[in-house]
Amino acid sequence: MRIGPGVQREDLQQRKTSNGRYEGPAKEFSHFPERIPLRGRIATCLGADRFIVVACRKAPQPSAFGNCDNRKLLRKRLEFFYVEAGGGHKSAATALKAVADSQNRPWDITLTNLNHVVSSTDHFKTLTGRGLEDWYNWMLKEGWTLGAAPAMRPMHALIWLFGGTITRLLRRHFEDESRPDLVVSLIPHFNRYLNRAVREYSPTVPFATVITDFADIPPRVWLEQQQQYVAAGTEKAVQQAYGFGLPPDHVLRTSGMILRPSFYDVKPVDRVAERARLGLKPDIPTALVLFGGEGASAMTDIARRLDASELDLQLILMYGRNEQLGAKLRQLKLRIPVHVQGFTTGVPLYMQIADFMLGKPGPGSISEALAMRLPVIVDCNAWTMPQERYNAEWLVENKLGMVVKNWREVANAVQKMMAPGVLNGYRARAAKVENRAVFEIADWLARVIERGP
Repeated sequence: MRIGPGVQREDLQQRKTSNGRYEGPAKEFSHFPERIPLRGRIATCLGADRFIVVACRKAPQPSAFGNCDNRKLLRKRLEFFYVEAGGGHKSAATALKAVADSQNRPWDITLTNLNHVVSSTDHFKTLTGRGLEDWYNWMLKEGWTLGAAPAMRPMHALIWLFGGTITRLLRRHFEDESRPDLVVSLIPHFNRYLNRAVREYSPTVPFATVITDFADIPPRVWLEQQQQYVAAGTEKAVQQAYGFGLPPDHVLRTSGMILRPSFYDVKPVDRVAERARLGLKPDIPTALVLFGGEGASAMTDIARRLDASELDLQLILMYGRNEQLGAKLRQLKLRIPVHVQGFTTGVPLYMQIADFMLGKPGPGSISEALAMRLPVIVDCNAWTMPQERYNAEWLVENKLGMVVKNWREVANAVQKMMAPGVLNGYRARAAKVENRAVFEIADWLARVIERGP
């Protein structure tokens, strides 16, 4: 049973009709699926916040809904938006869903790739056969990031040009497919249009943005001057949210970035035995070299420079899914002990074996390293992605790592890190970092749903 477009909200006041039907608003059961069997009774959703109960011949008892699972009626539908430009956004969305599911919250969570909804506006794919996400990931893989900052303005202009279409496609998606009670964005650049689509879909549905970078890089990257909730993992990002006019009760200051649940269930390992298993020495400093899921060509240069130094150390080189890079790393003839590792879900294990990490200043890799008490050495220069530059600054401010301008300086930085007492000091400070962000955000979303926009 469906309601036609000509029926107005005021026509749905609670009343008993001549055919025995009870009609009326049902705010406490808003947004549940259109048809729910009630063992003799039928609840049919009418739009965003109304339903009709079709009564049976038998008079309703006080437990009219008692014969069904009340939890199904009260469940809320949450939609998490991510993109696959880089791996951090999807990883954060997946981790947040996994934690919420493990807590048995009354939520049905859908993970949605934004580009699948608005694919008709991706003219990069039309012209080249490769979508914008694919170009971005290829650029990261090849290290061609020098023009990333200047390219942001024309990209925003292109998004603005198709903003109306993006909003319309998202609204139709909400109306025809997902029908969410809460929309959560874990992506930058598109939050203006996500928010507009939510407002057009239903003014009673809240919109929240979870910033997966250490800070925003205005204009129009993560934050907009609009009605929304924001979760931010650093004090700078919180102050930026206030600067856009958001009240304190709409901003959550988390204790860090979202981590995968596996980082909270790490069992102690025998470092000596694990190093021996990997062909490494048991008692010399060990550096983990990690540049995300696709690795980086800089890894070969780092390995050669550290091998050419007189430092007594060994390396774990993790190249991710980049098998071409993995082959190059395995062909290196090095003086120092090295273990070369491809993609694995056991990253926490390798971090436990290591003493410090070398890599790019990505928010995910930095947060994961600190969770495993690893200080970090990162590079930051014109080639560094704009959204990652503050991460390097944050590391130095909090005395949790070092920054080099380029990897030609890596041997000097590692020598300073390995100086007597220095490494232990960095590891002690890293051990004090208590990141519970993924759990804090799950609790916060429950409050957002209860409060509304």
